[in-house]
Amino acid sequence: MALSVNTNVAAMVALQNLNATTRGLEVTQNRVSTGLKVMGAKDNSAVYAIAQGMRADIGAMTAVTASLNRAKSITDVALAAGESISDLLVQMKEKAIAANDASIDTNARAALNEDFRSLRSQISTIVQNAKFDGSNLINGSVTTGIEMLADADATSAITLTPENMSVSGSIITLTSSTALTTLAASSTALALVNASLQNVNSALARLGSVGKKVDAHLVFVGKLSDALVGGVGNLVDADMAIESARLQALQIKQQLGAQAVSIANSAPQIVLSLFQG
Repeated sequence: MALSVNTNVAAMVALQNLNATTRGLEVTQNRVSTGLKVMGAKDNSAVYAIAQGMRADIGAMTAVTASLNRAKSITDVALAAGESISDLLVQMKEKAIAANDASIDTNARAALNEDFRSLRSQISTIVQNAKFDGSNLINGSVTTGIEMLADADATSAITLTPENMSVSGSIITLTSSTALTTLAASSTALALVNASLQNVNSALARLGSVGKKVDAHLVFVGKLSDALVGGVGNLVDADMAIESARLQALQIKQQLGAQAVSIANSAPQIVLSLFQG
């Protein structure tokens, strides 16, 4: 290689290598600071596109989870109310059976009837207050069911089926006029209470099945979301152990590259020795 003060090929090569090392060091530092090996489309366009699609699915799953949690709350409130109504019907049955005793006097019958009416009134209160976020499954306000999101594409749903437990309905056959004022009326009331209790318990079984389905789907969606998050991590997350080792190696290489550039830049100084006498 000819000695020249105009062109220093060795310095140019050393500088190119130093620049390459500096670019590699910048990439590694970005990975260490962000924890990501693919931060944008420039890093790896195919992987970035796949990861973005999976991130969209994760966001959709968040919405599905929110919908399912709302469904769970609506169902839980309905179940709690239904169980309370069932307990009240058990108490009403006790009063009705007591009123079917032909030997009780008028005052005792009146007291039993008052308790019976109070319990029936409490059923109506529970039915009207068994709502969550404006939705009530047991007061008859919902007739076709409530559909909740079940997948990330919003193409399937879990339907919350209503169970109308209002007094004088198809489940609670007791009417507002049902009373224990006479022995005959008490016998009729007992039959209505027995039918209502059986109907309520059947409705609770149906509500429980829906609630169990919602709970199971929530678990599945949670696992699916975790799998998607893990999948994105596998695609874009940096291996910090590898990046740490690479960072140290590049830092040393950068220092050596700088020294190489310095040595190459000093090479033209040899030319001066050629002109010394």
